[in-house]
Amino acid sequence: MSDTPKTSFARTSAGASVAYQTQGGGTVDLLLIGGGPFSIDSVEDEPALARFQRRLASFSRCVRYDPRGSGLSDPVSPNDPPTLEDWMDDALAVMDEVSQAPWALFGAQLGALDALMVAASHPERVGSLVIVNGTARLSWAEDYAIGQPQLVDNIQSVDPAALSASHDEWLLSVAPSAAGNPAFVDWFTRARNRYASPAMHKAILKVFSRADVRDLLGVIKVPTLVIQRCDLKWLPSGHGRYIADRVVNSKYFELPGADYLYWMGDTTSMLDEIEEFLTGTRSASESDRVLATVLFTDIVRSTAQASAMGDRAWRDRTDAHDAMVRRQIERFRGREVRSTGDGFLATFDGPARAIECGCAVRDGARQLGMEIRVGLHTGEVELRGDDIGGITVNVAARVMAHAGSGNVVVSRTVTDLVAGSHFDFEDRGEHELKGVPGSWRLFAVRR
Repeated sequence: MSDTPKTSFARTSAGASVAYQTQGGGTVDLLLIGGGPFSIDSVEDEPALARFQRRLASFSRCVRYDPRGSGLSDPVSPNDPPTLEDWMDDALAVMDEVSQAPWALFGAQLGALDALMVAASHPERVGSLVIVNGTARLSWAEDYAIGQPQLVDNIQSVDPAALSASHDEWLLSVAPSAAGNPAFVDWFTRARNRYASPAMHKAILKVFSRADVRDLLGVIKVPTLVIQRCDLKWLPSGHGRYIADRVVNSKYFELPGADYLYWMGDTTSMLDEIEEFLTGTRSASESDRVLATVLFTDIVRSTAQASAMGDRAWRDRTDAHDAMVRRQIERFRGREVRSTGDGFLATFDGPARAIECGCAVRDGARQLGMEIRVGLHTGEVELRGDDIGGITVNVAARVMAHAGSGNVVVSRTVTDLVAGSHFDFEDRGEHELKGVPGSWRLFAVRR
């Protein structure tokens, strides 16, 4: 992508090269530690991750990097992997290269181990600390019952080649909101394979499985925000509470959700909390409101079609579908908000173009041998960075749910706004929309 941050390299005290990228220009220097396994050059290919980091970069100078042995940084032998101390040196090298001012550290997932170690060992370089879905120790111990039992032995026995394959069960445990999205699964598999070789993956996991920084928690004095989703299967919430209870100047913030991958699922509250913690304000929470026509699309009977065609053929078909939808959104001057797995969410500044786009997408899907349904509603939406929210979005999604296969269905609001145009509508009657007050008159576009 043209707006992908430029990759630069910092030198560690041992002379190793560490790849990093800088994004944004806020008053806070924010270093992202962990959150993988993916390389920094894979970020812009995953829409949810790219949106999350752009939001961070809206109020900070946000820096991400690849630790040694991964991604674009210097490779190392799996037989002699880096230690936590080596990875701490990588973080310090990047910090020294970019700014001498105190940094805010964002330690995500297993990267929390590194972030906690940097904050405890170099307090003069750290002004604040954010831990998201993190831990101070991953494996079980007699004095740490929330750890994972037999983790070291389990990793030791795993076949390295299996670590480069896609495992639906594992994805369901770390990213349940996206595990059924073929585009996300494809991205994650590619990003993980680019991050490190199978043997290196195993070596890295072995280092983390043996790591224990619990004794450092009492040393950390900088303001610390600990965020944890409460329904994680892979890392119970007790890990985050353990950190917050032992870091003196800390705040614990628990969120609903089961996504261990921090950028997945509903991230608005998380990002609002992080921004206020680091800057003292919540600019993004005071969301702008604009009038827009919201369009939802959805592939009909996608699971049955995927089963009948097989994974590879269905992936080829959906890739062609996604490219077609994006062409039509651009053609009718809409804005893609996000992929929903089996469809898309987009906005338009006029209902007529939205209807035209919906019909073009339906016709294009038929040419690909697919049937879709489309729903549209016009109203005020809340702008949340690159995402949108509000009742209008909910109504549009429910309108689509009432559209049968091959139909473009709109609310009464849309028909009123295009009255006198060339569009012809079929009255579908009054409907109750789940979770939306009142009854709603819906219309199908005839063409």
